[in-house]
Amino acid sequence: MKFIPLLVFISTIYWLSACSSDEKNDLVQAPVPWVKTVQVQMDNQSVLMLSGTVRARFEIPISFQLNGRIASRHIDAGQTVVQDQTLFKLDARDLTQSIHAAKAEQMAAQAALATATADVARDRKLVQESFISEQALERTELVEQEARTRLNAAHAQLQQSRNASGYANLRAEHPGVLIEVTGEPGQKVVFGQTIAILAREGELEIEVFFPEGVKPRQTGHVQLTSGQSYALELREAAGAADLASRTWRARYRVLADQPALSLGEVVRSRFIKDEGAINTFKVPLGALDERGKELRIWQLQDNQAQPVAAQIISLDTEYAWVTAADNLIQSNPIIALGTNRLKPGMLVQALK
Repeated sequence: MKFIPLLVFISTIYWLSACSSDEKNDLVQAPVPWVKTVQVQMDNQSVLMLSGTVRARFEIPISFQLNGRIASRHIDAGQTVVQDQTLFKLDARDLTQSIHAAKAEQMAAQAALATATADVARDRKLVQESFISEQALERTELVEQEARTRLNAAHAQLQQSRNASGYANLRAEHPGVLIEVTGEPGQKVVFGQTIAILAREGELEIEVFFPEGVKPRQTGHVQLTSGQSYALELREAAGAADLASRTWRARYRVLADQPALSLGEVVRSRFIKDEGAINTFKVPLGALDERGKELRIWQLQDNQAQPVAAQIISLDTEYAWVTAADNLIQSNPIIALGTNRLKPGMLVQALK
């Protein structure tokens, strides 16, 4: 009877050891995940497909030439306007009072000039009769000259006030389409503050943003949804990359007499990447892994998944063109599907 507890204890230890051994065997025998792989392709001469936007050749910011409060708005975004059409009006009450004040100043200057002119005429007679000296006449003539200068200034002030009153009625200087309107009645505006943007009627262009590291091409083509294609010619390119998006803005002239383009339409532009970046690779979209802070692609090395830092050059519906670090080995395949579960050094099996 004394041996029964001892036998129970030994049996329990044996059973726990067996369970632990089974768990370790289960971990060791866990299946290695399968991944789809493709051979990496060096492609420095590929076609570069980018989205573009149809823009007007001239996009004119609209603003008042003086400070004030908007009294009324007569247009909306997307509206077509003609030349001299009224767009906005300012509250003109203060401007009207400025005109009245300028008129009063002009009348006062005219009266002062008339008085000074009469004094000069009288003093000249007195000088001839030797009642006053020449110095007294000179002082009177200087007063007349000052009064005439004040009158000229009053004329200019009145004209300036009338011009300002005219600026209160903001009109379209050119026919076109208003692509943006931000001014609202009751809003206070200052001189030069943009409250609308007018796309001037006439020539249209294609605006394209090239990724960092790819310079805008001199020529290209634009592909419309209707199937039509037009040649493009570079008109201007930004002198520096945008600080926020790190892209290069370029404007292209459409080499066609009457292209079937609509303002604001998004189109597909095509360029020959004959100046492709060094070490540019063509990979399937599924090979891109954006889980971390930087883009990665995964390469199979000795049946292990190893990440390689990359940067996107261009995209289309199926493939991406990327630049990768020097440690990308062309002889080793890359993982095209299943990258969302990979970890560095993870064992995988290539799906054939």
